[in-house]
Amino acid sequence: MTGTWKKLKMAFGTRMCLHLPRVAGDSTPSSNVAPMSSEAVSPMGSASNCRQSSPIHSSSSSRVSKSGSRSPRRTCAICLITMKAGNGHAIFTAECSHSFHFHCIASNVKHGSQICPVCRAKWKEIPFQISTSDCASPRTNPVGLAPDDPWMAMVRQMTSPRSNTGRQISSLFHGSEPVAYDDDEALDQQPHATERNTSNDGAAVHSCTDKVEVKTYTEISAVPRSVSRDHFSVLVHVKAPFSIATQNNSRSQAALPLLNQPSRAPVDLVTVLDVSGSMAGTKLTLLKRAMGFVIQNLSPSDRLSVISFSSTAHRLFPLSRMTDVGRQQALRAVNSLSSNGGTNIAEGLKKGAKVLVDRKLKNPVASIIMLSDGQDTYTFNGSSSARPQIDYESLLPVSILRNNHSGMQQIPVHTFGVGADHDPVTAHMISNASGGTFSVIENESTIQDAFAQCIGGLLSVVVQDLQVEARCIHPSLQLGSIQAGSYQASITERARRATVHFGDLYAKEERDFLLTLNIPVDESEGEMPLLKVKCVYKNPITKELITLDEVREVQIQRLDRVGEQAVSLEVDRQRNRFRAAEAISEARVAAERGDLAGAVSLLDNCYRTVSESASGRGSDQLCAALCAELKEMKERMATKHMYEASGRAYMLSGLSSHSWQRATARGDSVDMGSAVQSYQTPSMVDMVTRSRTMILGGPPSQRTLIPTHSFLVRALQPPSPR
Repeated sequence: MTGTWKKLKMAFGTRMCLHLPRVAGDSTPSSNVAPMSSEAVSPMGSASNCRQSSPIHSSSSSRVSKSGSRSPRRTCAICLITMKAGNGHAIFTAECSHSFHFHCIASNVKHGSQICPVCRAKWKEIPFQISTSDCASPRTNPVGLAPDDPWMAMVRQMTSPRSNTGRQISSLFHGSEPVAYDDDEALDQQPHATERNTSNDGAAVHSCTDKVEVKTYTEISAVPRSVSRDHFSVLVHVKAPFSIATQNNSRSQAALPLLNQPSRAPVDLVTVLDVSGSMAGTKLTLLKRAMGFVIQNLSPSDRLSVISFSSTAHRLFPLSRMTDVGRQQALRAVNSLSSNGGTNIAEGLKKGAKVLVDRKLKNPVASIIMLSDGQDTYTFNGSSSARPQIDYESLLPVSILRNNHSGMQQIPVHTFGVGADHDPVTAHMISNASGGTFSVIENESTIQDAFAQCIGGLLSVVVQDLQVEARCIHPSLQLGSIQAGSYQASITERARRATVHFGDLYAKEERDFLLTLNIPVDESEGEMPLLKVKCVYKNPITKELITLDEVREVQIQRLDRVGEQAVSLEVDRQRNRFRAAEAISEARVAAERGDLAGAVSLLDNCYRTVSESASGRGSDQLCAALCAELKEMKERMATKHMYEASGRAYMLSGLSSHSWQRATARGDSVDMGSAVQSYQTPSMVDMVTRSRTMILGGPPSQRTLIPTHSFLVRALQPPSPR
C-alpha cells in the first residue's frame, strides 16, 4: 500500500497536494505539497515553488527527502526516479513545465504522441526520439558492444562525474533553435610568441622559416634557333612546407620560447551526419566510433559542431572548443544519435553552413564534413535519371561557394558516400562546388579511416590563399593554354600572364599545373628566357602575406642544331595524369548515355597511352597507379548494374581527387597504391595509421599503441566465415 501512495504522489504531485502517510519503520515525516504556480518556473523551465517530495534512490529503501521544497532534486513522472543534473541523464522540460528524463519521454513519444503524460497538455515541441529499454540508465550501448570496445571506453569516460559542467548542450531536442548561430564559444586566447615579441628596430617579426618550394620543368631543354615551337609544355611544381614556424629577425630572437609557438592553424569543423532510418544498426555505431576518433584528435584550440539530419536537421550543440569539457559534451551528443526518418541532405547542409557563416569569431581554417548513405528524398522530385540535370549547387549557400567573390573565408565541404545506395552525383557536385573532395566508403567498417585521412589534412594546413603567377619574359612569347584541374586559372594581359589560385595547402602537399607556350623563332644563340614564376600566400596563424623572395626564371637553350632529346619525365607523368582525368570524365559521360562499350574503349585507349609513355615505360609510380585505376574502372563498367552500383561513384571520387590533387577514400580502404592515394600527405598517412592502431578513449598524450591485429582491428572487420 505504501508503494502505491508513493507512486500516486510522484505521478500527480506536480499538479495536486497529496499527503503521504507515515508507515512503520519510516521516521521521515511527510510533507505537504502545495499547488503548482504556472508562472513560477526555474531557469531550467521546471516549477520552482511547488513543494514536493523527491525520493532518494538507495540500495536499502526509498525515502522521502527531508528538505521539501528546498531540495534541488526533481522526479521523473514516468520512471519515478530522481532527476539530477550531472548523473549522465539528460532532462527534458516541456512547455507545460513538467520535466522528465530525456530517454523516458523520448521513448514515450516515439510513435508521435505530443501529449504530456501528467497534465495531458498538447505540446508543440517534442524531444528527439531515442528509444531505450531502461529508464534508470542512459542507453550507452545500443548494439551490445563488448565492454572493452574502444567506443565503450569513450562512453564510460564521457559519463564520468567530471563531465558535469556549466556549459550545456542546448539543442538535443526537436525544440526551437536560435535564429542566428552566433553562440559559438570564444577562441583559444593563449598567447603565442609571435604576438608577445616585437622588434626593437622595426624589422618584421613574423615570417616563415619553411617556405613554399617552387620548381619548373620544360619538356625538353633546347629548341633550334630557326624553328618555332607551338604547344611547348612547361610544368610548374609547388610544394608546401612541413609545418608552420616563426622566426624573429631582431636581436630578441633568442628570447622567443619555442613551446609557445603555434604548431598548426586551429580549425572550425562542422560535421553533417545522416541519421536516417537506413543508418540503423552497425552503420550508425561505426559512425559514432568514427566521430569519437575525430573528437579525440581535435585540440583545445579547435572547435566542433555536429549537425544530424534525417527528415529534418538539428544542431546538436554550438561550435565549441574541444577542451576536456568540450570533448565530453561532444561525445555525449554523438552517443545520443539514433536513426529514423528520411534523408534531407539540403536541410542538413544548410544548417551546417549556417553554423560557420553566423559564427562571431573564426579560426583560421574552416570546413564541413558531410556523410550520407542515401538519396535526398525531400529536395528533389522525379526519377533519379533526371537528377544529373539539376543544379546541385543550389544545395549550398552562396556564401560558401568557391569563387563567389564575396571575400569571405572559403569553406570546403568534404562529402562521404556510404554503401551502394548513396547519391554520388549529389555528393560530388556539393564537394566540387565548394572546393572539397568526394570519398566513397564501400565498406562501412572504414568510415573511421576515411574520416582520419580527411582530418589528417585539415589539421595540418600550413599555407592559405596560395596564388601562383607565371609571366612571359621574352617579348615575342605567348601563352597557349593552362591545365590546373578544378582550380581557378586564367590567362590575361594578351596571353602573357597566367594565374592559378590554389587556396589552402596541407603540410607537404604538392600542386602541379601545365602551361603550353608558343615559342617564336629567335636568331640569338644561347639561353632564351621564357617565364618568371612567383607565388604569394598567407601564413594561416599570423595572417602575414608572404611573397617568395626568389623568383623562379624558366629558360631554354636556342642552338643551331639540336639532337634527339629525352622528354622530361616530370612533364610526361603530369601529362599522363591530365590525360587520365580527361578520359575518366569522357568515359563517365558516355556511360551516363548508356554507351558502356564506348566508355570502356575510352579508358582502354588511355591505358595504352599511359603505359607506353616515357614515364610509363620507366616504371613511374604515378603512371603505374593510373593504369591500375583505369583497369579497375573498366571492370566496374562491365554491366549497367555494376556501373550504377559502384562504377559511377568510383569514377566521380577519382575525378574529385585528380582535379583537386588531394587524396580521397575509395573502394574498401584508404591504403597506398592507388592513383588517388598518390596525393596522400605525411599527416594523412599518420592519422590513418593512428586510426588503425590506437585505443580510443584517453587524451592524445595517454593513448596506447597496439598491434594492427588487435581487437580494435577485429572489431572493425566483418566476421570471417567458418
